[in-house]
Amino acid sequence: MILSAPEPLIRVLYDASRPDLRDASRPRPVRLYVWEPSRTEPDAPAPLVFVSHGTGGSGSEMRWLADPLHAAGFRVVALDHHGNNFVDGYEPEGFLHVWERPRDISFALDVLAGEQPLGPVGVAGFSIGGYTAAALAGARVDPRILWAVLTGELPLPEIPEFPGVLEALRAKYPQEEAARRTLEGAGGDLSDPRIRAVFQVAPGVGSLVTRESLEAVTVPVSIRWAGADTITPYEADTRPYLEGIPTATGRSIGVAVVHDDFFAPEPADPTAKVRAGEEAAAFFLEQLV
Repeated sequence: MILSAPEPLIRVLYDASRPDLRDASRPRPVRLYVWEPSRTEPDAPAPLVFVSHGTGGSGSEMRWLADPLHAAGFRVVALDHHGNNFVDGYEPEGFLHVWERPRDISFALDVLAGEQPLGPVGVAGFSIGGYTAAALAGARVDPRILWAVLTGELPLPEIPEFPGVLEALRAKYPQEEAARRTLEGAGGDLSDPRIRAVFQVAPGVGSLVTRESLEAVTVPVSIRWAGADTITPYEADTRPYLEGIPTATGRSIGVAVVHDDFFAPEPADPTAKVRAGEEAAAFFLEQLV
C-alpha cells in the first residue's frame, strides 16, 4: 500500500524566453508541485523525477504517480503546462503547440539545477504527457503531419476538454502568423541530455512523431497502455513508441482498462493507476538509483 505523500510545495517560475499566452508582455508561467524526499544524503542528491500531466489536467492531480515515486525516495516535481491545465484555464496553443511542453521541463530543470546539485533525472508522463517525456529523450513531431492536422487536411482527434480548438486557434491568430508559429518549433530537437529514463502511461501524439527520431532514442523507456483505450489507442499512439524506440519495453496495464481510469473520479478500474504508479517507481529505482 502506498501512503499519501505530504502536500507539495507550490512554486511558479517564469520563462522569459517565451510569452504568456494571454498577455505577450508577460513571461510564460510554469507552476511546479515539488515533493522533497523524506531522507536525503548530503553527498548524494536524491534522484529527481518530473511528472507531466495529460491534456487539460494539472500536476496537482498526478498524485497517483507522485506518491509512489516519493515513497520510493525520489524528489518529485509535477508541473502545470501553460494553456493546457485546468488551474489557469485553456488556450488553443496549450493543446496544439505540443512542443512547448518539454521546454517547460527543461526550463524548470535549469532553474532547479541553479539552486542545488541534482541527482539523476527521469521523466514520467500520462497521455500527452507521455509524448512530453519522450520528446525530452529525442522524439520529434513531423511538422508536415502536424500542419496537415492544424489546417484540417487530416482529422484532429476529438479533444473533449476543448471542443472547437482548431477554430479557436484560427480566430486568435491570422493564418500566416499561425503557420509561422506552428512550424517555428514543431519539428525541433527538444531532447535534454540530463534525462536518463522515461516512463510513459497511455502516451499520446504517437501518430505524429517521426520514426527516425524514435530510432535515435538511447535512454531506457518503459510504457504502460490501457487495453481498451479509445482516446490514445494502442495502434495509433502506443505502437509507434514501443516499436520505434530501440530501448522501449512495455505491456498493457489491463485489457479492459480505459483512458478515463487514470483520472475519472469513479474509475471503472481504480487499480489501474495504482499499478502504473508502483511500476513507475520500480522502473526508476532500477534506472536512476
